[in-house]
Amino acid sequence: MSVTVAVREDPVQQDNDAEPLLHSTDRNDDLLTTTSNEDSSSSDKTCCHKDKNSISSARCFGVELTPDNIAVAMVYFVQGVLGLSDLAVSFYLKDDLHLDPAEAAVISGFSSLPWLIKPLYGFISDSFPLFGYRRRSYLVLSGLLGALSWFLMATFVDSKYGAAFCILIGSLSVAFSDVVVDSMVVERARGESQSMSGSLQSLCWGSSACGGIVSSYFSGSLVEVYGVRSVFGVTALLPLITSAVSLLVKEEPVLGPARNLSLRNGFFESSKSSIIQLWGAVKQPNVFLPTLFIFLFQTTPQSGSATFFFITNKLGFTPEFLGRLKLVTSVASLIGVALYNGFLKKVPLRKIFLVTTIIGSALGMTQVLLVTGLNRKFGISDEWFSIGDSLILSVLGQAFFMPVLVLAARICPMGMEATFFATLMSIANGGGTLGGLLGAGLTHILGVTKDKFDNLALLIIICNLSSLLPLPLLGLLPRDEPDSEENTDIEMTPY
Repeated sequence: MSVTVAVREDPVQQDNDAEPLLHSTDRNDDLLTTTSNEDSSSSDKTCCHKDKNSISSARCFGVELTPDNIAVAMVYFVQGVLGLSDLAVSFYLKDDLHLDPAEAAVISGFSSLPWLIKPLYGFISDSFPLFGYRRRSYLVLSGLLGALSWFLMATFVDSKYGAAFCILIGSLSVAFSDVVVDSMVVERARGESQSMSGSLQSLCWGSSACGGIVSSYFSGSLVEVYGVRSVFGVTALLPLITSAVSLLVKEEPVLGPARNLSLRNGFFESSKSSIIQLWGAVKQPNVFLPTLFIFLFQTTPQSGSATFFFITNKLGFTPEFLGRLKLVTSVASLIGVALYNGFLKKVPLRKIFLVTTIIGSALGMTQVLLVTGLNRKFGISDEWFSIGDSLILSVLGQAFFMPVLVLAARICPMGMEATFFATLMSIANGGGTLGGLLGAGLTHILGVTKDKFDNLALLIIICNLSSLLPLPLLGLLPRDEPDSEENTDIEMTPY
């Protein structure tokens, strides 16, 4: 079984304008409110258009719960609740297929491959409407594909190769639906203020965190009482929610040349135009520089793997307790989303990245107390210290990553939202992967192994201090005001 620390995950920072970071005088965007149309002014740029004939509209994280937005939230919820199968997969590979840790790790790495080519899914969704729709039809297809993969896991799969294939297909289903729903969010966020963009991202990640809480709470007990096959069967039903809510998506069918082109000509023409558009957008300074910052921000080394070996091999934390930690981190992620939505979304991006990086680096040092055993000298057990530490760091980690998502959504050019946002997220994931490799290199250099942790405290200190290195590059970020609705239009290269 593996433990991942969501570094999406890392602290985020910004520059110092006069008002205190954690004080916001505008609290209209509470977690869940109901507002009257007569009390709220409408704007041409509001992502959630109000029905003038309705009396009131429900809101969550400041976003009106229209059918479109409910569909987006439910897809993110499904992504979170699909974590129900994580523990079952780990036990299935270990106990049913009798794989050793290396083989299980290979299958786990193999299953992550679909997430490395997310721009391809964005390109397909943007360029090739399926049955006349660019979003709705692909959500239906993704849900059916995911349901099929977990149904096979629950019934027919009995080899490591079959398991690897089905887990890969399930991962592809989630990755594709993630790209499609991200494009819907970007379409709504483009041209909006930082505050509204932040509300949209808060709704998405809050829904995902709720799904994670549900799956964390039930995953361990379901495996223990009913077995892994039953959990796979329950999991097979969850992607069908994605297919069902796609009917709520309001999307005009694509007509005209896009549907009349032959497959051959359509492929090459769409490929050519999309590549030209993508390059034309990336080479613009107001896109390239923030993208470079996002990559470098995610590239700092990480010590998560070494810490996991320490808490399992040295401290003896059991899988049951690690499941409780997973529940704590899921709840903490939701709190982090609420923290950003309530206090940080109207703070200029540079200030957020600056302050949160410094705070995150300082609080990350608390892991040194656990490694050195100083927590026990203060009368705090390893288990309770880990729970508190995970809670605090997960809250901050989620709150700090939200501005990265907001920044990425706001610089996407119109017409290729899925492709470009997926490209930015793949770049961020690539930075995180490189950061993991740097952390692995440091772990090897410092001689930290599965049973030797003498230099683990030094490794943690180096990794936390290195997170401060991107701060001099804050000038790469835009200076726009948080509530400015002025859109950073991307001038596309003609083709």
